[in-house]
Amino acid sequence: MQPAGQDLDDLPPQPRVLLVDDDEVNLLLTAAALRERGFEVTEAASGSDALAQLSVRPPDVVVLDALMPELDGFETCSLLRATPGFESLPVLMLTGLDDEASINRAYQAGATDFFVKSPQWSLLVGRLRYLLRSSRTRLELERSKAKLARAQDLARMGSFEWRRGVPGSFSISAEGLRVFGRGPQDRLDYISVMRMVPGDDRHVFMRLLRDVIAHTSVLITDLPLTLPDGRQRVVHIEAEPEFNEHGSVSGYTGILQDVTDRRQAEDRIRQLAHFDALTGLPNRRQLIWRVERAIESARRGGHEVGLLLIDLDRFKVINDTLGHAAGDELLIEVGRRLRSCVRHSDQIMEGVLEGLGNRSHRGLEAVGRLGGDEFVALLPEVTDERDAERVADRVLDSLREPIFVGGQECFVTASVGIAIYPRDGQSMADLLRNSDVAMYAVKSQGRNASAVYSPQLAGHGKQKLELESALHKALERNEIVLHYQPKIDVRAARMVGAEALMRWQRGNVLVPPADFIPLAEETGLIVPLSEWALKEAARQAKLWSLQFGFSDSIAVNLPSRLFERTDLVEHIHQCVSAYGVPHRSIQLEITENNLMKDLQNVIPSLHRLNEVGVEISIDDFGTGYSSLAYLTTLPISEVKVDRTFVRDLGITPQSSAVVTAIIALARALGLRVIAEGVETLRQMEVLHRLGCSLMQGFLFSKPLPADELERWIAQTVLPRKAPWITQADGSTDLARGHR
Repeated sequence: MQPAGQDLDDLPPQPRVLLVDDDEVNLLLTAAALRERGFEVTEAASGSDALAQLSVRPPDVVVLDALMPELDGFETCSLLRATPGFESLPVLMLTGLDDEASINRAYQAGATDFFVKSPQWSLLVGRLRYLLRSSRTRLELERSKAKLARAQDLARMGSFEWRRGVPGSFSISAEGLRVFGRGPQDRLDYISVMRMVPGDDRHVFMRLLRDVIAHTSVLITDLPLTLPDGRQRVVHIEAEPEFNEHGSVSGYTGILQDVTDRRQAEDRIRQLAHFDALTGLPNRRQLIWRVERAIESARRGGHEVGLLLIDLDRFKVINDTLGHAAGDELLIEVGRRLRSCVRHSDQIMEGVLEGLGNRSHRGLEAVGRLGGDEFVALLPEVTDERDAERVADRVLDSLREPIFVGGQECFVTASVGIAIYPRDGQSMADLLRNSDVAMYAVKSQGRNASAVYSPQLAGHGKQKLELESALHKALERNEIVLHYQPKIDVRAARMVGAEALMRWQRGNVLVPPADFIPLAEETGLIVPLSEWALKEAARQAKLWSLQFGFSDSIAVNLPSRLFERTDLVEHIHQCVSAYGVPHRSIQLEITENNLMKDLQNVIPSLHRLNEVGVEISIDDFGTGYSSLAYLTTLPISEVKVDRTFVRDLGITPQSSAVVTAIIALARALGLRVIAEGVETLRQMEVLHRLGCSLMQGFLFSKPLPADELERWIAQTVLPRKAPWITQADGSTDLARGHR
């Protein structure tokens, strides 16, 4: 049952009251009245007794008699307020005095309110409950303010306000001061803030501010700052106008937030989206945007635009010979040199161009990386083609100095094709296509030069048709040949197989596969070429078996479309039967990506081949995405560790970890492991130590014609004269010594 006089509110069931009075009768009567009305009362007969009881059990409210001997109520209240933790405790001063001086003295001592002594207990209870509710509201407000301050502090956010026409009315909250690197005790006016802003940004901001005030609009902007300690920050500012009762603008209030981290992240995302990660130059997407903007400006301004397509000559030779890391170094240095050939600008982005004036399109000028070893130079305003030719000459001159990569001096040249808007095309695609035509014309004439597009150069397409026609006749003319790269067991220092690689002997030129295999795949000629390669590999296996007892296999690379043929097993059977060699003399290699792309169509052929004894090897292993889930079910005998994992062995621990995992996985599944692309003794030593003894690569031999491979075996392997044999022997002896 509810005690008499208790309100149904959010107060505690029994609010605790410390009642202080030196008059025993008043103390007894007041305490009894309060207890009857639902309060828990603790009594104190003096001020000193009250102060002592505060620390024992703090009350919710103190009722304090003003006039007491020794320590009166005023002094007790002052001492209570000076005690930590009781600064906001509600104190009701009881007094029999109703003069104004006593009331003022009570408030000066820190009393929350006063009450004239009387037996009207309901009024006293009402006053106490009001004080308790007010105290609770104030505490909740203070907690909310503290939480807000903490949240603003965590978000590096603060507030500010400015009153129009009032000098010195610009004020910033304590949280806002921290954004500017200041403490709560510091003062920061508008001029001090502006001194932190760089000069150019300050002028732009002040123009914006004047425009906002003139139009009574909302202010939203980011402002770069240099704090007193030298740190560079970016502060986001939002402010809205405030109006007085007459509808006039009285000032602005707003928030400010340190968004430096967010801006840096956005800049990084923008960098990754628009710039090449290796060279830092604009990427294809950024180049397309710049060229389109340049064409728009040229269309309005009536001037011309130059586009230079720059393709490095024989970059693949450097990449394959010195490795991909050296190739990356070379591309970085080439990008640096090309950048110096034009008025390169990195910072032109969408939304910025419009603010740079009538000649803003000139800021688009740059060199970008189109992909691989191809670069593009954009000249957004040229007088005629001679301007573009002068830039092309600077490009060629910049590449004449040697470049040191991988500890070796290299010389790189370029072929430059030039196209001019609007003469050579009305769009980015037109200009790029025609500059590509001009660039290939340079390559066909010996490289290391430039050429301006002309309709006559469009004969490049005709040349491609001629090449396709010549490739059709290459088999008939016996121009396709196989070169063989040996597979080596370094523990035994002997050849344990070979990989057959197609070459095109076109007249006196040996055309590498990269120059005709894509064309063969595009035209479907890859099928008859692959069928011929299978027959030729079987023939060579027979010759080697007769000459020096070769009993291993020759690996032939097959495209995935050939595995889809239902007669593949019969064709291989005919090949090996024609020369009287076992099926295991032929090994089939398929790249991991091609395998995964056509897996469902390839699986039946893999099983049929496995049944007749033809082994399957997975090339470029580790570069796919889904192969591990199928290794346990596919009839695979060998996996080849891709050269991208081999090249950094002994340099980065990650490469060793990947190769170790592949070796362990293959062993667990009963598969052989062979590492391809081994170019150094260091790579060989690390692979040997990791448990991979089967390797192939330039360290042992480049791909050779059959007769040269036979001489290599006779002059290098059998007499054990190669450095890798000595290194392998030493590693084997050391391993035996440890055992």
